[in-house]
Amino acid sequence: MEVSNSKLDGVLLITPPTIFEDFRGTYVETYNEQIYVDAGITVKFVQDDISVSSRHVLRGVHGDSETWKLISCLYGRFYLVVLNQDRASSQFGQWEAFVLSDQNRLQVLVPPKFGNGHLVLSDQAIFHYKQSTDYNRAAQFTCLWNDPALNIWWPVKHPIVSRRDEGGSGA
Repeated sequence: MEVSNSKLDGVLLITPPTIFEDFRGTYVETYNEQIYVDAGITVKFVQDDISVSSRHVLRGVHGDSETWKLISCLYGRFYLVVLNQDRASSQFGQWEAFVLSDQNRLQVLVPPKFGNGHLVLSDQAIFHYKQSTDYNRAAQFTCLWNDPALNIWWPVKHPIVSRRDEGGSGA
């Protein structure tokens, strides 16, 4: 397992503990509590979620003040943006992007007070995340994906977004 810091304090880029490929296909160990603890990642995860989306769907940018997320791509490829929304941080408002796929198997650990959003680059992608708290929609913040003050670069100019993500209400 490899763990490296990103340019955002507290955000980690992780290569999972086991990736094995042979003539039968691929085996990936996406999480092993003891191996992660040994690497200094002591977050206790309580819930796993996935979302399945089509090309050019953009989900997010969402977050809350309590939840850690360990994000990976089970199938396909997506562009992940992580945005610092911690007002006490000198990096408030800064963002970093990562490409996660079923080929590179990278994971991103996102701390509380950071938002994340992703844009699907393949025909379809399965976004997977472990989280340290139960889902609580009422506690979440939403940052507009195209807010000019954030200046987030996205590889698509006109993504498919929900009402919530275009600035309206809804899911």
